[in-house]
Amino acid sequence: MRLLGFTALASVALSACALKGDVRRVEQEVQQLRAEMARADSARADFLDITFQQIIALQRQILDSLDAQDRRLALFRGTVRSDLTDVQRQLMQIQELTGQSQARLAEMQRRLNERETPLVAGAPPGGDSARVAAPAGAPRPEEIYDMAIQQLDRGSRQTARTAFRLLIDQYPSHTLAPDAQFHIGESWEGLDPDSGAAAYERLVQEHSESPRAPTALYRLGLIAEQKGDLERARVYYERVVTGYPQSDAAELARAKLNPNR
Repeated sequence: MRLLGFTALASVALSACALKGDVRRVEQEVQQLRAEMARADSARADFLDITFQQIIALQRQILDSLDAQDRRLALFRGTVRSDLTDVQRQLMQIQELTGQSQARLAEMQRRLNERETPLVAGAPPGGDSARVAAPAGAPRPEEIYDMAIQQLDRGSRQTARTAFRLLIDQYPSHTLAPDAQFHIGESWEGLDPDSGAAAYERLVQEHSESPRAPTALYRLGLIAEQKGDLERARVYYERVVTGYPQSDAAELARAKLNPNR
Protein backbone atom coordinates (compact mmCIF):
# COMPACT_ATOMS: atom_id res chain seq x y z
CA MET A 1 0.00 0.00 0.00
CA ARG A 2 2.87 2.31 0.86
CA LEU A 3 4.52 1.33 -2.37
CA LEU A 4 1.52 2.39 -4.37
CA GLY A 5 1.42 5.73 -2.64
CA PHE A 6 5.05 6.38 -3.31
CA THR A 7 4.61 5.49 -6.93
CA ALA A 8 1.74 7.89 -7.25
CA LEU A 9 3.72 10.68 -5.67
CA ALA A 10 6.64 9.98 -7.98
CA SER A 11 4.38 10.13 -11.01
CA VAL A 12 2.94 13.47 -9.91
CA ALA A 13 6.41 14.83 -9.31
CA LEU A 14 7.61 13.67 -12.70
CA SER A 15 4.56 15.15 -14.38
CA ALA A 16 5.19 18.49 -12.66
CA CYS A 17 8.79 18.44 -13.81
CA ALA A 18 7.74 17.67 -17.37
CA LEU A 19 5.19 20.51 -17.33
CA LYS A 20 7.78 23.00 -16.07
CA GLY A 21 10.19 21.92 -18.83
CA ASP A 22 7.50 22.41 -21.49
CA VAL A 23 6.65 25.84 -20.12
CA ARG A 24 10.32 26.82 -20.13
CA ARG A 25 10.73 25.60 -23.74
CA VAL A 26 7.64 27.47 -24.84
CA GLU A 27 8.95 30.60 -23.14
CA GLN A 28 12.27 30.22 -24.92
CA GLU A 29 10.54 29.76 -28.26
CA VAL A 30 8.40 32.83 -27.59
CA GLN A 31 11.48 34.84 -26.70
CA GLN A 32 13.26 33.62 -29.83
CA LEU A 33 10.24 34.48 -31.95
CA ARG A 34 10.10 37.93 -30.37
CA ALA A 35 13.79 38.44 -31.07
CA GLU A 36 13.38 37.38 -34.70
CA MET A 37 10.37 39.68 -35.08
CA ALA A 38 12.36 42.51 -33.54
CA ARG A 39 15.23 41.90 -35.96
CA ALA A 40 12.78 41.75 -38.86
CA ASP A 41 11.12 44.98 -37.76
CA SER A 42 14.52 46.62 -37.43
CA ALA A 43 15.59 45.41 -40.88
CA ARG A 44 12.28 46.58 -42.35
CA ALA A 45 12.67 49.95 -40.69
CA ASP A 46 16.22 50.25 -42.02
CA PHE A 47 15.03 49.30 -45.50
CA LEU A 48 12.18 51.78 -45.38
CA ASP A 49 14.52 54.49 -44.13
CA ILE A 50 17.04 53.80 -46.91
CA THR A 51 14.27 53.68 -49.50
CA PHE A 52 12.83 56.92 -48.18
CA GLN A 53 16.22 58.60 -48.34
CA GLN A 54 16.69 57.33 -51.90
CA ILE A 55 13.28 58.69 -52.87
CA ILE A 56 14.14 62.05 -51.32
CA ALA A 57 17.47 62.10 -53.16
CA LEU A 58 15.76 61.17 -56.45
CA GLN A 59 13.17 63.89 -55.96
CA ARG A 60 15.95 66.38 -55.26
CA GLN A 61 17.75 65.32 -58.45
CA ILE A 62 14.55 65.66 -60.45
CA LEU A 63 13.87 69.10 -59.02
CA ASP A 64 17.46 70.18 -59.69
CA SER A 65 17.19 68.87 -63.23
CA LEU A 66 13.90 70.71 -63.74
CA ASP A 67 15.43 73.90 -62.36
CA ALA A 68 18.40 73.53 -64.68
CA GLN A 69 16.10 72.92 -67.62
CA ASP A 70 14.04 75.96 -66.68
CA ARG A 71 17.20 78.05 -66.57
CA ARG A 72 18.36 76.69 -69.93
CA LEU A 73 14.91 77.28 -71.41
CA ALA A 74 14.87 80.83 -70.11
CA LEU A 75 18.36 81.39 -71.52
CA PHE A 76 17.30 79.84 -74.83
CA ARG A 77 14.22 82.03 -74.99
CA GLY A 78 16.33 85.07 -74.26
CA THR A 79 18.83 84.05 -76.95
CA VAL A 80 16.07 83.39 -79.47
CA ARG A 81 14.42 86.69 -78.61
CA SER A 82 17.74 88.47 -79.05
CA ASP A 83 18.43 86.63 -82.31
CA LEU A 84 14.98 87.50 -83.62
CA THR A 85 15.56 91.11 -82.71
CA ASP A 86 18.89 91.04 -84.55
CA VAL A 87 17.29 89.38 -87.58
CA GLN A 88 14.51 91.95 -87.63
CA ARG A 89 17.06 94.73 -87.36
CA GLN A 90 19.09 93.21 -90.19
CA LEU A 91 15.97 92.81 -92.31
CA MET A 92 15.11 96.44 -91.76
CA GLN A 93 18.64 97.40 -92.74
CA ILE A 94 18.43 95.23 -95.85
CA GLN A 95 15.07 96.74 -96.74
CA GLU A 96 16.50 100.21 -96.27
CA LEU A 97 19.56 99.36 -98.36
CA THR A 98 17.41 97.71 -101.01
CA GLY A 99 15.13 100.73 -101.10
CA GLN A 100 18.11 103.03 -101.38
CA SER A 101 19.62 100.89 -104.12
CA GLN A 102 16.37 100.76 -106.06
CA ALA A 103 16.01 104.51 -105.72
CA ARG A 104 19.60 104.94 -106.86
CA LEU A 105 18.99 102.58 -109.76
CA ALA A 106 15.88 104.51 -110.75
CA GLU A 107 17.89 107.73 -110.60
CA MET A 108 20.54 106.20 -112.86
CA GLN A 109 17.86 105.14 -115.31
CA ARG A 110 16.40 108.63 -115.27
CA ARG A 111 19.80 110.20 -115.91
CA LEU A 112 20.46 107.79 -118.76
CA ASN A 113 17.08 108.56 -120.26
CA GLU A 114 17.87 112.24 -120.07
CA ARG A 115 21.14 111.59 -121.86
CA GLU A 116 19.31 109.91 -124.72
CA THR A 117 16.38 112.35 -124.94
CA PRO A 118 16.86 114.92 -127.73
CA LEU A 119 16.27 118.39 -126.39
CA VAL A 120 15.20 120.96 -128.93
CA ALA A 121 16.94 124.26 -128.23
CA GLY A 122 15.20 126.06 -131.02
CA ALA A 123 14.66 125.96 -134.77
CA PRO A 124 17.69 127.33 -136.60
CA PRO A 125 17.43 128.66 -140.09
CA GLY A 126 16.61 125.94 -142.57
CA GLY A 127 14.22 124.16 -140.20
CA ASP A 128 16.79 121.76 -138.69
CA SER A 129 16.52 120.91 -135.03
CA ALA A 130 19.53 121.18 -132.80
CA ARG A 131 20.39 118.34 -130.37
CA VAL A 132 22.14 119.47 -127.22
CA ALA A 133 25.06 117.52 -125.75
CA ALA A 134 24.37 114.61 -123.35
CA PRO A 135 24.10 115.64 -119.70
CA ALA A 136 27.36 115.39 -117.83
CA GLY A 137 25.59 113.81 -114.87
CA ALA A 138 24.79 110.49 -116.62
CA PRO A 139 25.98 107.48 -114.52
CA ARG A 140 29.20 105.89 -115.65
CA PRO A 141 29.21 102.14 -116.44
CA GLU A 142 31.66 101.56 -113.59
CA GLU A 143 29.24 103.21 -111.20
CA ILE A 144 26.38 100.98 -112.32
CA TYR A 145 28.58 97.89 -112.21
CA ASP A 146 29.86 98.60 -108.69
CA MET A 147 26.33 99.10 -107.39
CA ALA A 148 25.20 95.85 -109.02
CA ILE A 149 28.09 93.91 -107.45
CA GLN A 150 27.25 95.34 -104.04
CA GLN A 151 23.65 94.21 -104.39
CA LEU A 152 24.74 90.75 -105.54
CA ASP A 153 27.04 90.41 -102.54
CA ARG A 154 24.20 91.41 -100.22
CA GLY A 155 21.90 88.80 -101.72
CA SER A 156 19.66 91.29 -103.51
CA ARG A 157 19.80 89.31 -106.72
CA GLN A 158 16.85 90.89 -108.49
CA THR A 159 18.17 94.41 -107.92
CA ALA A 160 21.63 93.29 -109.06
CA ARG A 161 20.23 91.78 -112.25
CA THR A 162 18.33 94.97 -112.99
CA ALA A 163 21.53 97.01 -112.63
CA PHE A 164 23.56 94.60 -114.76
CA ARG A 165 20.92 94.69 -117.50
CA LEU A 166 20.90 98.48 -117.34
CA LEU A 167 24.64 98.53 -117.91
CA ILE A 168 24.39 96.06 -120.81
CA ASP A 169 21.52 97.96 -122.45
CA GLN A 170 23.18 101.37 -122.13
CA TYR A 171 26.81 100.35 -122.70
CA PRO A 172 26.71 97.12 -124.78
CA SER A 173 30.26 97.61 -126.07
CA HIS A 174 31.86 98.48 -122.76
CA THR A 175 34.51 96.14 -121.37
CA LEU A 176 32.30 95.53 -118.31
CA ALA A 177 29.37 94.28 -120.40
CA PRO A 178 30.64 90.65 -120.50
CA ASP A 179 31.24 90.72 -116.76
CA ALA A 180 27.72 92.02 -116.19
CA GLN A 181 26.27 89.27 -118.38
CA PHE A 182 28.32 86.66 -116.51
CA HIS A 183 27.06 87.87 -113.14
CA ILE A 184 23.49 87.71 -114.39
CA GLY A 185 24.09 84.02 -114.96
CA GLU A 186 25.64 83.69 -111.51
CA SER A 187 22.67 85.39 -109.88
CA TRP A 188 20.41 82.51 -110.97
CA GLU A 189 22.51 79.78 -109.36
CA GLY A 190 20.45 77.72 -106.94
CA LEU A 191 17.24 79.39 -108.15
CA ASP A 192 16.70 78.88 -111.85
CA PRO A 193 19.37 76.91 -113.76
CA ASP A 194 17.63 77.45 -117.10
CA SER A 195 17.75 81.24 -116.71
CA GLY A 196 21.38 80.97 -115.66
CA ALA A 197 22.16 78.85 -118.71
CA ALA A 198 20.43 81.36 -120.99
CA ALA A 199 22.57 84.17 -119.55
CA TYR A 200 25.78 82.17 -120.05
CA GLU A 201 24.77 81.25 -123.61
CA ARG A 202 24.23 84.91 -124.44
CA LEU A 203 27.65 85.75 -123.04
CA VAL A 204 29.35 83.11 -125.20
CA GLN A 205 27.47 84.23 -128.31
CA GLU A 206 27.99 87.97 -127.92
CA HIS A 207 31.38 88.07 -126.20
CA SER A 208 33.25 84.98 -127.32
CA GLU A 209 36.59 86.80 -126.97
CA SER A 210 35.96 87.77 -123.36
CA PRO A 211 37.96 86.07 -120.59
CA ARG A 212 34.56 85.23 -119.10
CA ALA A 213 33.56 83.08 -122.08
CA PRO A 214 35.44 79.85 -121.15
CA THR A 215 34.11 79.99 -117.59
CA ALA A 216 30.59 80.53 -118.95
CA LEU A 217 30.98 77.45 -121.16
CA TYR A 218 32.23 75.43 -118.22
CA ARG A 219 29.26 76.57 -116.13
CA LEU A 220 26.96 75.48 -118.96
CA GLY A 221 28.59 72.05 -118.78
CA LEU A 222 27.99 71.89 -115.04
CA ILE A 223 24.33 72.83 -115.47
CA ALA A 224 23.86 70.16 -118.14
CA GLU A 225 25.62 67.60 -115.96
CA GLN A 226 23.38 68.45 -112.99
CA LYS A 227 20.36 67.88 -115.21
CA GLY A 228 21.69 64.45 -116.17
CA ASP A 229 22.47 65.42 -119.77
CA LEU A 230 26.00 64.07 -119.79
CA GLU A 231 26.39 64.18 -123.57
CA ARG A 232 25.54 67.87 -123.71
CA ALA A 233 27.85 68.50 -120.77
CA ARG A 234 30.69 66.78 -122.63
CA VAL A 235 30.09 69.03 -125.65
CA TYR A 236 30.46 72.14 -123.48
CA TYR A 237 33.61 70.81 -121.80
CA GLU A 238 35.14 70.00 -125.17
CA ARG A 239 34.33 73.50 -126.42
CA VAL A 240 36.22 74.92 -123.46
CA VAL A 241 39.26 72.73 -124.10
CA THR A 242 39.40 73.31 -127.85
CA GLY A 243 38.36 76.97 -127.89
CA TYR A 244 40.23 78.19 -124.81
CA PRO A 245 43.01 75.65 -124.14
CA GLN A 246 45.12 77.98 -121.97
CA SER A 247 42.30 79.09 -119.66
CA ASP A 248 41.79 77.95 -116.09
CA ALA A 249 38.37 76.65 -117.11
CA ALA A 250 40.06 74.39 -119.69
CA GLU A 251 41.97 72.61 -116.93
CA LEU A 252 38.74 72.01 -115.05
CA ALA A 253 37.05 70.80 -118.22
CA ARG A 254 39.87 68.35 -118.91
CA ALA A 255 39.38 66.90 -115.43
CA LYS A 256 35.70 66.42 -116.24
CA LEU A 257 36.47 64.75 -119.57
CA ASN A 258 39.18 62.49 -118.10
CA PRO A 259 38.31 61.93 -114.43
CA ASN A 260 40.69 58.95 -114.07
CA ARG A 261 43.83 60.54 -115.45
